[in-house]
Amino acid sequence: MKATLIASDHAGLGLKMFLKEQATYLGVEFRDLGCDNAQSCDYPPYAQELCRKIRSGEFEKGVLICGTGIGMSITANRFTGIRGALCANEFLARMSRAHNDSNVLILGGRVIGAELALAITKAWIDTPFDGGRHSRRLELIDQ
Repeated sequence: MKATLIASDHAGLGLKMFLKEQATYLGVEFRDLGCDNAQSCDYPPYAQELCRKIRSGEFEKGVLICGTGIGMSITANRFTGIRGALCANEFLARMSRAHNDSNVLILGGRVIGAELALAITKAWIDTPFDGGRHSRRLELIDQ
């Protein structure tokens, strides 16, 4: 089982810890990049480190969590080759993988509850990329 990165700021810490506790159910091994306490911190360094590790090929996927997910989403999608998807339900998570081959799931720790986040993460992890016409569209994005 290849490890999946996970990182959060202080606002996403509780949700991150919950997801890490559910790693066996999710079928993943999480590699935690921080933060590790509830003291206020800036989210961009955590998103940047996670995205750099995915771009390098060291890891294939990651999960980012902040208060709303918006800041992590904006930061992650600044990186070429990163397809970060801010998901608020299971359908969005499945479509982000199946049609967009998202490699970073982004969650809002103050927006969704733990059980919904677990269902979203499970859907995202379990859904493969469909390829086909969607591959062509991804190539258009990267041009």
